[in-house]
Amino acid sequence: MMATNRTLLEQARELQALAQTGLMYCKDPFDRERYERIRAMAVDMLSTQVDAPAGQVSRLLSAGYPTPKLDTRAAIFDEEGRILMTHENSGEWSLPGGWVDENQSIRSNAVKEVKEETGLDVRGERLIAVQDCANHNALTYPYGVLKFFVLCSRAGGWFSANIETTEIRYFEEDRLPRLSETRNTAEQIAMCFAAHRDPDWMTLFE
Repeated sequence: MMATNRTLLEQARELQALAQTGLMYCKDPFDRERYERIRAMAVDMLSTQVDAPAGQVSRLLSAGYPTPKLDTRAAIFDEEGRILMTHENSGEWSLPGGWVDENQSIRSNAVKEVKEETGLDVRGERLIAVQDCANHNALTYPYGVLKFFVLCSRAGGWFSANIETTEIRYFEEDRLPRLSETRNTAEQIAMCFAAHRDPDWMTLFE
């Protein structure tokens, strides 16, 4: 994505957030009309940046005060110190994970996503990092995303192919496959390896 397009995307996201906040708190009907018009314009701008219909973008943006979406990624290591990754239908690889559901905590969501995508039972042990995807991942979503990396330990279970995952495999740090960089980058995988090796790891937040 070109730098100019990224700037326009960021501006449209901020404009939409400001309009949505105004709609939540304003009391004057004329101000509400103005905020609704600004929000509609921002949604149109976003739809051109993320290549999606304006109606779809509008539905993705929740009502009320605008907040980023949350995503969990589970880092699971075997006895040889290799990290578990899932092979997606796109042909790329990622740490198991996904959007945080309404009734889940960060830990329980990480555990749930691992079970759904890999068939494995895990325990959430430590929080490795919380990262703003705008600073780390090549995302073009019309909203902000915070990514939570959770160090997990395997407790049982077996892999079975499903609609999201065609294969799971453990990889060494210097032999990573082609990554789905919207989900995890080589730098983020390296961070997970560092956290696994360090029993005194301090959670990163940035």
